[in-house]
Amino acid sequence: MGKLKALPIVAEYWAPGEDCLEQIAQNVKGRLADGDFIVVSEKAISTAMGGVLDEASVEPGRAARLIAKYWMRWVWGYVLGRFCHFQGRLLFYLRTYPIEEGSRHKHVALQHFGLLQALMFGSEGGMDGSNLAYSYMSMPLNSPSRVANQIRRRIWLSLEKEVSVIIVDTDRTYSFRNLHFTPRPKSLRGIHSFGGFITYVLGNALRLGRHPTPIAMSGSEIPVEEALRIAKFANRVRGHGAGKTVWDMAERFAVKLNGVTWEMLKRVKHRPIVIVRVSKSWDKIG
Repeated sequence: MGKLKALPIVAEYWAPGEDCLEQIAQNVKGRLADGDFIVVSEKAISTAMGGVLDEASVEPGRAARLIAKYWMRWVWGYVLGRFCHFQGRLLFYLRTYPIEEGSRHKHVALQHFGLLQALMFGSEGGMDGSNLAYSYMSMPLNSPSRVANQIRRRIWLSLEKEVSVIIVDTDRTYSFRNLHFTPRPKSLRGIHSFGGFITYVLGNALRLGRHPTPIAMSGSEIPVEEALRIAKFANRVRGHGAGKTVWDMAERFAVKLNGVTWEMLKRVKHRPIVIVRVSKSWDKIG
């Protein structure tokens, strides 16, 4: 495997309704070489394409309230959190998990992804509220492979560069030798998706190898291990925008959990795209 070089691309915040395909093409213009990998954040794409849900109007059911009040505060805060080697501040956030906002969030998770995902401590089913305003939540892409193909085609038509595109989520993939698995429902072929919170707990408790999760790829046929290596390398240089979690984001702006505005987010440097160059190219298809 060749050495990797990465160039994170600072871009304007992609609010819902943005033409993210054009934004990607314009932001990488003049910086690409044939054979490069363009690694793009799933959350940024989903947000721009309108894949967001406002939890403010959700009326949570009894099950969601029980999960927020007891499962999150007590089971995660005092048992599973320690089992997963969580430390100080994160344990505090779990033990003070917001009942009302958390109940609405867990209700959405139950409706869309089921119990095993709703029992996750975060990123249930691929949902993510960090780097989003108010009570909005980014939902996972329905057809990530189609979107990856669209990005690759747009770059070819606009810039005449033959590249590969990898869409990545920060949710973890765990590795044990040549076995790779993730708690999120959809991922790249070769990564097994199952188990919800059980997979998450076991992966963290056993301190298995961790990578961000590639969920779709277009343009190259490479081993899944190489896709994981590229995703991890890109994630390392990308950063977390306004914050890694909704708690971090609210603390950064000194507001309540649902008090972050679109204007605040636009003041922060975001790096939704990372160009990765591999010194030894793999054969491409298509």
